[in-house]
Order: sequence, then structure tokens, then C-alpha cells
Amino acid sequence: MKKLMAVLLLSGVALSVTACSSDYVMSTKTGDMIVAQGKPEVDKDTGMTRYTDEQGNERQINNDQIVEMIKKD
Repeated sequence: MKKLMAVLLLSGVALSVTACSSDYVMSTKTGDMIVAQGKPEVDKDTGMTRYTDEQGNERQINNDQIVEMIKKD
């Protein structure tokens, strides 16, 4: 019973943290629109932007390919 309560509590906390993060939309030079979960991290040393896509996969894109990045309402 205690394990079940702990799992339910941790699940609730994880969902509430995920729900609070805002999505961002990046438009690329090719016209693609990329939706990222949370704010993408720009690494000026490597010239890459790291983001988590809608399916939860970690991805990177070259900064030169990004035209605009806006916070989704």
C-alpha cells in the first residue's frame, strides 16, 4: 500500500512539473515548424540548439538553420 501511494505521489509530481513547462516553436530555413517541450538550450560553443521534441526525444539542430524561436501560448 505504501509503495502504491509513493508511486501515485511521484507520478503526480512528475505530471505537474511537465505541465508547467512551456512549449516553444522554432521555424527553420526550410519552412519546417519544430515544437519543443520546454525552452531549447543554445550552445554557442558547438553552434547547436538542443531540444526535446513532442515525443520526448532529445534532438539537436544547427543554429544556422533556425530562423525564429517563439514561446507557444
